[in-house]
Amino acid sequence: MSYTKLFEPGRLGTLELKNRIVMPAMGCSLAESTGEAGARIIKYYAERAKGGAGLIITEITRVDDETGVGTPNQLSVTNTHMIAQLSRLAEAVHAYDTKIFVQLHHPGNQTPSRLIGGKQPVSASDVTCKVIGEQPRALTTEEVEGMVKKFVTGAVIAQKAGIDGVEIHGAHGYLVSQFLSPHTNKRTDKYGGSFEGRMRFVTEIIMGIRAYCGPKFPISVRINGNDYLADGITEEDAIAQAKYLEKLGINCINVSCGTYDSGATIIEPNYFAEGWKRHLAANIRKEVSIPVIAVCNIKHPAFAEEMLEAGDVDFVGIARGMLADPCWGAKARAGQDKLIRKCIGCMECFRILNDGLPLGCTLNPVLGREFEYGDEKLNKNGAGRTVAVVGGGPAGMEAALTLAKRGFKTILFEAQPCLGGTVNLAAVPPHKGMLKEFVETMEAQLAAAGVEVRTGVCADAETVKSIGAEAVFIAAGGKPVLPPIPGIETAVTAEDVLAGKAEVTGKNVVIVGGGVTGLETAEYLVGDHYVTVVEMLDKVGGNLYPSVIMHLAQEIMKNGVIAKGKKLTAVGEGSVTVADTKTGEEASIPADTVILAMGVRPNRPDLEAYKAAFGDKVILVGDSAKAGQIYDALHSGHDKAFVY
Repeated sequence: MSYTKLFEPGRLGTLELKNRIVMPAMGCSLAESTGEAGARIIKYYAERAKGGAGLIITEITRVDDETGVGTPNQLSVTNTHMIAQLSRLAEAVHAYDTKIFVQLHHPGNQTPSRLIGGKQPVSASDVTCKVIGEQPRALTTEEVEGMVKKFVTGAVIAQKAGIDGVEIHGAHGYLVSQFLSPHTNKRTDKYGGSFEGRMRFVTEIIMGIRAYCGPKFPISVRINGNDYLADGITEEDAIAQAKYLEKLGINCINVSCGTYDSGATIIEPNYFAEGWKRHLAANIRKEVSIPVIAVCNIKHPAFAEEMLEAGDVDFVGIARGMLADPCWGAKARAGQDKLIRKCIGCMECFRILNDGLPLGCTLNPVLGREFEYGDEKLNKNGAGRTVAVVGGGPAGMEAALTLAKRGFKTILFEAQPCLGGTVNLAAVPPHKGMLKEFVETMEAQLAAAGVEVRTGVCADAETVKSIGAEAVFIAAGGKPVLPPIPGIETAVTAEDVLAGKAEVTGKNVVIVGGGVTGLETAEYLVGDHYVTVVEMLDKVGGNLYPSVIMHLAQEIMKNGVIAKGKKLTAVGEGSVTVADTKTGEEASIPADTVILAMGVRPNRPDLEAYKAAFGDKVILVGDSAKAGQIYDALHSGHDKAFVY
């Protein structure tokens, strides 16, 4: 498909962009501990420039080292020492005719004291962010004036480094947003009270940047189209702010929404529809004449094209889409939509960041590791030698793809009629359809890489030996855990339920296991049954992102209950017996159908025969090596094939 609007050149002030694709700011925590742009963050952004972005806006970049730290290893523009490396970042991006802005940021009350040396967070007023849970102090008038200078200094440093422009982060409940929003701005000095008072902080930042960087240096301001808080910025407020900012002479408005306190609206999980918030940008664009950039949970190039054609935006923000696939733009331009690994909204990227680690992605095992695992680092020494992969789930597909890139003749065996393994089952519950697209993408990528796929073949060691393989990667997945509990043989597995192999009968359903599979199976069934989820631990959802767990719990409790701290001790006729993990007290729960979602253990069929035939060239990947999620499977398959 041809995307005329998407690849039409555009302008932000005097700056010309090669297309309408913007990679907006996303925290990545890939800078050096000093805040400098080191090799890893430079490579990360260069790959997205190479992959087709017209404009890249850096991650939240701190302007204040005292109270303004947003993440560990955060990019910084707090002093002139940053200029040298920042210039190298600009050069790396410019090599692909891509432009780059630095996003100027201060988290305000949305940073924990542990990131700022134990100091008390600051804000426009002493309003606590419920997610952070730490009482901030209001900046004094003099401190606000000093903070303006820090934003301006950051812009000057960026300009001197050859950066093309800056974006002031005035959205998502961070410090500038805390001044703009009546939810957090309760001030009575010149920086509060009226609309003009709430706008004064960002106004002084803009005027300062203009004074020091000149009239032609592009300035973008990211604002909330809606705070989604009862006393926060409304859609009408956002329009008024945009019109006011335009009069100040900025070059574009970047529209987003939400704060930490309004949860999933900032960074939407899989249960939000593509383009769900496009009206926020569209309504602002009707009222201003400067360009509007917007993020709208865009997954597909066709959807981005349609938004541009409809006139809702001037530039589309492809955020997590360019984490999952840095070549999102290049593939769209080439009409290779099916080859794009599209974000599935699992939120793993932000879960990892919240744990203090550099950015990662379920579907892209190279994300955040481009410097170590980029394609140019592949040892392309396969020379046509044959390697077999047994198992066509995520680990097997990724291993086969990586081996093929290295030049091996790769043959992938899958016992089922189609590829995907348990990902096909994971795609069954509500809001999980993007996983089906992921399997289709992997099939297309395998074909493009020249991997020979043999489905419907239950390969054993003899089969693999007969094709002349020098090594075999075992990616046979896992087997459901079935503990030795009285009556367990009458239960069914979640896998069989999702595959349609097991019938769910009766009103009362008990699902044993409150991990990812258990919760999603419960959501799948809760419309037709009363579901009780039984979990031994005091929390459910495993490593799922909190907003995803909250959504699943809310859906389940519409017609069910979650029983935490309970251990299954027996399965009976029409009921199960559970024991409290702390007191040992037993209770009976009605159960017409009992479904087991207690995890899996490694499946290693014919392993001894494989070892006898291939010695130390038997490599276990995915659940065959260690039980985990799709993230673990893809990373395992990629890394083992990378180093083989």
